[in-house]
Amino acid sequence: MGRRKASRHGNGKQYTTTTTKRGREHGAWEVRSSAGTLLRLAAALLAGVATLSACDRTDTVQRGYRGLGMTQMYDPTSVAALAETNAIPPPEDPADPESPSAEEAFVNIQVLKDLSATEVSRLMQAMSTWVAPEEGCDFCHNPEKLESDEKYTKVVARRMLQMTRTINTEWKKHVGETGVTCWTCHRGQAVPSGDWFASPAPKSMSTMVGNKAGQNRPSDNAGNAALPHDPLSTFLVSDSDIRVQGTSPLKAENRHSIKQAEWTYSLMIYMANSLGVNCTYCHNTRALSRWEQSTPQRATAWHGIRLVRNLNSDYLIPLKPNFPAHRLSAEGDGPKVGCATCHKGTYKPLYGQSMLADYQSLAGVGLAGPAPAAASPEGAAPSPAPPTSEKAGIKPSN
Repeated sequence: MGRRKASRHGNGKQYTTTTTKRGREHGAWEVRSSAGTLLRLAAALLAGVATLSACDRTDTVQRGYRGLGMTQMYDPTSVAALAETNAIPPPEDPADPESPSAEEAFVNIQVLKDLSATEVSRLMQAMSTWVAPEEGCDFCHNPEKLESDEKYTKVVARRMLQMTRTINTEWKKHVGETGVTCWTCHRGQAVPSGDWFASPAPKSMSTMVGNKAGQNRPSDNAGNAALPHDPLSTFLVSDSDIRVQGTSPLKAENRHSIKQAEWTYSLMIYMANSLGVNCTYCHNTRALSRWEQSTPQRATAWHGIRLVRNLNSDYLIPLKPNFPAHRLSAEGDGPKVGCATCHKGTYKPLYGQSMLADYQSLAGVGLAGPAPAAASPEGAAPSPAPPTSEKAGIKPSN
């Protein structure tokens, strides 16, 4: 039985309450339950702190003006994971200087006519390491008839040699003196990572909520963002206008729309992911359009976009008829190159290591063989330099 306890209410009247054994047990349970909840919350908080303390730190680099507008952030673990990918193989032994010319020694040589026979052999050995380490020479050649062009890989490799020489001689504003070799893209693989195909358009662009304009379709090229899913076909093949930010609030001066800006942002996400950087690597994000506040890398990227367009339009797309069906997309599109093909998540391919000094046969000759490619989409002359101040106006448009 419980016991009565007299109490007095605030109004002076007396009342009684009954405290039972069950009531006392219920109260004790509530106290224990509250204590358990607090202990669980404390444990969760400690676990959260431990988890955060175990997270990798982020390194920051101030690339320009003070403030967050030009702060570059790196994940040290991700950077370290790319070290093996960016390693380079040892160079081949030097060629014998006492050697006949390639034209004297070989049949059906079209691109490397300016080299000696031993220089050609040395380069071929290096290319087998760079592109087909398992198959070796047989990847491109019929071992019983080396001069034969029966394998499509030989036809493609010949054009790639021309492309590499063109990059190293005509596109120094992007590759500098570092240059490129077959290893820059292939890294020991016959098909380099980072190549891409045009993404098929959806069966219907219009829905109940309007035209989707290529958006809300997961795509690695757009960083899986709700942005247009295929910015590469738009900007890395044709000379499409990338710049959308005008210098005047008047509509007559800037006809670009938010819809067009979303395509530009999609391309920028692709470029940032390809280089493993964020926007501040090229831009001062407080004033994205201002060239005089941007880093030198923005001008390098400007030339890089035009380089990629040139490679796709003059080399990769014309090679499509030579590729077998298994090298095409399901829709029949041929492979093309982009920023990721060389960079592979690194701000500089191979972390800026140059292999060109060991392979001058790819550097100092220029355009060799038939079908020389133009240096830029505008013509044979190298691309003009981008503006560096407001005095230059808003050109180039992209």
